[in-house]
Amino acid sequence: MRMSEQVGVVGLGIMGSAMAANLVKAGFAVLGYDLLPQRRAELKRAGVEAARSTRDLGGRAPIVITSLPSARALHDVASELAAAGHRRQIVVETSTLPIADKERARTLLARRDITLLDCPLSGTGAQAKLRDLVVYASGTRSAYRRCVPVLEAFARAHYFLGPFGAGSKMKFVANLLVAIHNVSTAEALVLGRKAGLDPKAMVKVLADGAGSSRMLQVRGPMMVKRNYSPAAMKVGIWQKDMTIIAEFARELGSPTPLFDATAPIYDAAIAAGFAEQDTASVCAVLERRAAQRRRG
Repeated sequence: MRMSEQVGVVGLGIMGSAMAANLVKAGFAVLGYDLLPQRRAELKRAGVEAARSTRDLGGRAPIVITSLPSARALHDVASELAAAGHRRQIVVETSTLPIADKERARTLLARRDITLLDCPLSGTGAQAKLRDLVVYASGTRSAYRRCVPVLEAFARAHYFLGPFGAGSKMKFVANLLVAIHNVSTAEALVLGRKAGLDPKAMVKVLADGAGSSRMLQVRGPMMVKRNYSPAAMKVGIWQKDMTIIAEFARELGSPTPLFDATAPIYDAAIAAGFAEQDTASVCAVLERRAAQRRRG
């Protein structure tokens, strides 16, 4: 792909806006669209041209990246791209959604000679800004190869995992680990605080040992500061991912005892008013429980 060709980005939320900005930095001409006018205006300042609609974007960009919040949004976007009818277009679908919904979008687009790749991302919004994402790509290998320069503009690594849907399967497994490691980080830091350890020292020392995890490195500092905004992943949106993983494991008959144990803690974060804040806020939930036990 030539950098003079436009890359479209549909969905300019936390992840989509970061990818669009990094594509501009890499020298690509980027066309963006989001239903919210405020997001389109913000990206203009980063050098992204605002499209009039998804259909307008689809008619102009040979490669389109989608970053969407729901299966309904994917269906609507796929319908608009199909209506634009840009033959041989490639759509890089980066959202975390049920595979069956992505398959429906893939079939719809294929009728118009448009290829949909299943390419969910590993990484938070904060990591996306730093081009610290990993792409789990699956689908048609030739289409994936054509998109490699685009992927390398917003991700530090990308892997082709095979037939369509394999990327999402890998993403579900990865997010299962994220769910567990995020809560285990909070659990460890709350325990350390109660034992009198310095929170900053804990993050530094634990990150250098066998008990480290990416969640400790990324979300540990937020937990230390007890500051969960701005969110790299909102708890309310994360609940959608939790549901998808649970259903995926249930369909396969695979036990997930540790993952299941984290679900009530994320639910408690929602109930405590943290829906719009980062998932690191599970630390606040555990701190409150620790305080209640102490009083008891």
